[in-house]
Amino acid sequence: MIVKNNYKECLTNLACSIRKYFDLEYHHNTIDYIDKELEEYQPKNVILFLFDGMGSNILDRMLPENSFFRKNKIKAITTVFPATTVAATTSVATGLNPKETGMLGWDMYYKDLDKTITVFLNSEKGDPNHVELQEAKDYKKQHMKTKTITEEINEMGKYKGYAFSQFEDRISFTDLDDLMKQIEEVSKDEGKKFIYAYDMEPDTSMHALGCDKEAILKLIWERNNKVELLSRKLEDSIIIVIADHGHLNVDNINLEEYHDLVDCLKRNTSLEPRATNFFIQEDKKEIFQELFQKYFKEDFDLYPMEEVLSSELFGDGEENEILQDALGDYLAIGKTNKALLYQGNKALKSTHAGYTEDEILVPLILTKTRKYNPYCHEK
Repeated sequence: MIVKNNYKECLTNLACSIRKYFDLEYHHNTIDYIDKELEEYQPKNVILFLFDGMGSNILDRMLPENSFFRKNKIKAITTVFPATTVAATTSVATGLNPKETGMLGWDMYYKDLDKTITVFLNSEKGDPNHVELQEAKDYKKQHMKTKTITEEINEMGKYKGYAFSQFEDRISFTDLDDLMKQIEEVSKDEGKKFIYAYDMEPDTSMHALGCDKEAILKLIWERNNKVELLSRKLEDSIIIVIADHGHLNVDNINLEEYHDLVDCLKRNTSLEPRATNFFIQEDKKEIFQELFQKYFKEDFDLYPMEEVLSSELFGDGEENEILQDALGDYLAIGKTNKALLYQGNKALKSTHAGYTEDEILVPLILTKTRKYNPYCHEK
């Protein structure tokens, strides 16, 4: 199989450049032109914004060339595989590839529990009440590698790290204005700092509305304008803006309508509707392949898991101990605009994790604020 993710210049490598600047160990190559910017400018603050779902192609289609984001976009780089939040934000936060973190997709099979778990919610896939399972939390804590750059910086004690997010384990914010205000305030603190800010939009709205709506354009423009305004207020800072993945409007396919194919399954599907992991009954693997190709070969490429693992689709590095337990017998990767739904998957207007450029390309935006000038400040 052809691996489209460039694991020499992806989100993981950007994170490694940040690790390098803050004197942390890193296990993958850094991005040389990012290293150069950091070394030459020596910013007091490195501020990393991640706007969920704001892919490079979407940005180029929606914003004019003279917009702040597009003027300061160095280039489009690839996300990790699959192009989805669980895998990509963990790689950004840690500097490790999905192969190493074990964080592979929205839903994953946890072998010790014999359950398919929605990873960020710690609940069983398809549970309408999203009841958090302590055993799922414990499994993730034991096996997945999620220790963040921010945590490591603060443990080292030499510099400071801040992480902002709507999730409860980070510094919370009410809206974009509140986020920008808090970042402006912490940037004034003494010493060298890494400030990471994760925002769920425009991804949340894209899932509900589609990725090409006027409402999405407004969300992206708002983020463009707020970051530009912040950059004018700050000093001694480099601001980097990325996304975890892009988006694609999709047509949903309900697998339960294909009874003969479903009869081959050993358990629920996992990972993502556009990067779908199948566990197949031992005596039905051949018929499963035949049926899948019959129904879906125009829209999905089907790979045996042996080929997936040998290709290093999930990146290089030390293999996580649960990787092979989490992966089934086959992986189907979307190449058109179809999504495969089964037991617990939601029908969304737009989604990601397939292998189109709209999904895998993310913008790498960088801007430098003015340097501190003591003669411009009151003593």
